[in-house]
Amino acid sequence: MTPPREEVVLLAEDGTPIGTADKATVHTTDTPLHLAFSCHLFDGEGRILVTRRALSKATWPGVWTNSFCGHPGPGEAIEDAVRRRAADELGATIDNLEPVLPDFRYRAVDAAGIVEYEVCPVYTATVVGDLRPSASEVAEWEWVDPRSLLGAVELTPWAFSPWLTLQLPALYADDSLEASGQL
Repeated sequence: MTPPREEVVLLAEDGTPIGTADKATVHTTDTPLHLAFSCHLFDGEGRILVTRRALSKATWPGVWTNSFCGHPGPGEAIEDAVRRRAADELGATIDNLEPVLPDFRYRAVDAAGIVEYEVCPVYTATVVGDLRPSASEVAEWEWVDPRSLLGAVELTPWAFSPWLTLQLPALYADDSLEASGQL
């Protein structure tokens, strides 16, 4: 059985939607700007979840990154897409979903020349219950102290996804995590 076609929302440089594309074919050496999201998930002890991307991933396979990412489909609210991906990727239910970097945007090229070019609002949330990560998405995962993670990202940025190396310092720079009690 063929999985359903998943589409991403293509964007003009000003962030206006201009169409859609098949997610399976959009990430190339000439990836168009498109809509995505990232989420940093916390547990009841204030630890942050980091995941290592599955080795089968098309971009940045085997790299440690934020808790999970994804793309909202055409007409799908980003918050609904975040909840959907938490369930699909981590087998998780989330609560306290908050936008923390609503205007985050980046472009990065991996070692194979594949480009990520995204308007990618960043959220935080808390996990409800246990995780059951999908092996096709997550190779490994760890709950870690947020400040320890920030230190590791600063010392070894090459071991992490480029979006995490940009997002994490920005999360700390505006004290949003401290204000929310997550630090």
